[in-house]
Amino acid sequence: MDLSALQPLLAAMAGVRVACVGDVMLDRYVQGEVERISPEAPVPVLRRRSETEMLGAAGNVARNVAALGGRPVLAGVRGAGEGGARLAALIGQDGIVDRTVGDKERPTTVKTRFVAGQQQLLRLDEEEAAPLGPALESELAEAVRLAVQEGGVVLVSDYAKGAVTRATLQAARSGGAVLIVDPKGRDFARYGPVALLKPNAAELAGATGLPTRTDDEVAAALQAALASCEAQAVLVTRAGQGMSLARRGEPVRHFRARPREVFDVSGAGDTSLAALGLAVAAGAPIDQAVELAILASGVVVEKAGTAVVTPSELIDAELAQHWAPSEAKIATPEEAVRRVARWREQGLRIGFTNGCFDILHRGHVAYLAQARSWCDRLVLGLNTDGSIRRLKGPERPVNDLESRALVLGALSHVDLITPFGEDTPMALIQALRPDVLVKGADYSEAEVVGAPEVRSWGGEVRLADIVEGQSTTAAIARLRAAS
Repeated sequence: MDLSALQPLLAAMAGVRVACVGDVMLDRYVQGEVERISPEAPVPVLRRRSETEMLGAAGNVARNVAALGGRPVLAGVRGAGEGGARLAALIGQDGIVDRTVGDKERPTTVKTRFVAGQQQLLRLDEEEAAPLGPALESELAEAVRLAVQEGGVVLVSDYAKGAVTRATLQAARSGGAVLIVDPKGRDFARYGPVALLKPNAAELAGATGLPTRTDDEVAAALQAALASCEAQAVLVTRAGQGMSLARRGEPVRHFRARPREVFDVSGAGDTSLAALGLAVAAGAPIDQAVELAILASGVVVEKAGTAVVTPSELIDAELAQHWAPSEAKIATPEEAVRRVARWREQGLRIGFTNGCFDILHRGHVAYLAQARSWCDRLVLGLNTDGSIRRLKGPERPVNDLESRALVLGALSHVDLITPFGEDTPMALIQALRPDVLVKGADYSEAEVVGAPEVRSWGGEVRLADIVEGQSTTAAIARLRAAS
């Protein structure tokens, strides 16, 4: 999807109502560090550092609709106890219209993931998946009817926890709403005459008994799925291979995904469902809606945990596809803050250094390599041309900002480059809050700008080795002598 199509579509999606129906969960992440093995059993000891909670399943679909600019209405079952109270609070915080119903007999489904760095150690599920009682099923169906009246497209998330019943589906179809279902289980026919089913490749294989590795295998499985149910179309998500769409009376179409650095696939299906449904609700043709769903899910898998994507992130992702690798590393300070936040969500250690880097030499390369060895991602604050003139004199810089940034971006040791025009990088350091602040060993720690601030939030200051005889000033002197 190019920007000429993406930007008008995002604008059309703003404020569009969508009903999100199905199982609602609470996703909880306990982050910490592992430094030893328990003496009681051969298991790691997680030292708890933080805990975060967010809506999951149909709730995560609604979160993503809201993040993309839509106005979601959520209908599902909210359990009793502390989990139910937290669920209700999160629904309100995310700007979602709450049509959930309470069940005093069952707990809210809670999935707690214990994470150290980038590694998930354990998932603990608290849930009750028994069928709903007749009274609760009737109450939920009425809530779904109200939700459908507020949104012409209905997104159904079936996680097999009991909320997606025949009565729920009948209520979702009321008023002729467009019904898009993320199914569960082998029986696609149970969803009835829906507009679209959106299984993943494993679910499609399970429902049809056919392999789904190649395009041809997927096409055959899709046609078999259509023959076994009343859906007008089936869209299968295929992870890094993209998506494939089968519509009655039409050949199967394959939509390719771009390569991504996959960090966490949790909730990616929810994100793609939200983007797909919101685009359809905004009047987009199905091929454009599928392309948006692929783009959105590609962005969200680069984040940690159950996450959402925003219109600005989609635009940034689309722009990045047209940049050279070095260009993709260059960002404004505002964008640098957003990228660092995403890296930090992934548990990555952020390093920061700064300088002019006017004429790149081997001393610079060695310095940046050592700085990168102390962190997972290295951000380089690059002096603008004006700040260099103030620091070095009117004859500098030799190379302009764009030239210096592109050359530095070609180095594998540098992950992000952002310019600053002030005399010091203090504002950048305070905005980015790096874990490691790096300067050359020709400075003392007391002379490093930002050192007290970085130490105040638990970071460290490191002094990198200097290669003797290597400097931009010396290089300029040699050039002048040679001329």
